[in-house]
Amino acid sequence: MIAQDLVLDVALVLLALCLLVAAARAVVGPTDADRVLAVDFGFLVTLCAVALLAVRLQTPALLDLVLVGTLVGFLATVALARLVAGRSR
Repeated sequence: MIAQDLVLDVALVLLALCLLVAAARAVVGPTDADRVLAVDFGFLVTLCAVALLAVRLQTPALLDLVLVGTLVGFLATVALARLVAGRSR
């Protein structure tokens, strides 16, 4: 059980680093499409972190949050893609 906790902790740290990179890209990104992609990636990383926390804390209720977040993330991605496509015309 200790090895599993260590692997999950390392994965959470790596996801935190990925979130920092996504935040930097959202701020620096030269185009709106880069910013939208960075925000979408950051949301995905957050959902992955919540899923790992659900396993680490042995709380299956958090997986429901991940399921709902996935649906909201998909809808937000579609809406932001339409917004960026509308601006490029």
